[in-house]
Amino acid sequence: MNPQSGSKSNLANEKEMHLSETQQKIDAGVKFAIAQAIERHRRLGESISIWQDGKVVTLTADQIPPMNSGASQFCKNT
Repeated sequence: MNPQSGSKSNLANEKEMHLSETQQKIDAGVKFAIAQAIERHRRLGESISIWQDGKVVTLTADQIPPMNSGASQFCKNT
């Protein structure tokens, strides 16, 4: 058992902060890639399935908003 239960060393805190910055960059990249994929489906006339209000919903290409008008809504953390 850790004698400093519940507390972190300065080194651990620094590492966690660094990972947090890295994770933010990864998250931003993943969200961008998802938005690009959604936009591609819209342009090609393909449907997508999303999780909405606790269930899977399939949107036709016409129901997918263009990327610059809110496609990022599908990339929100849940």
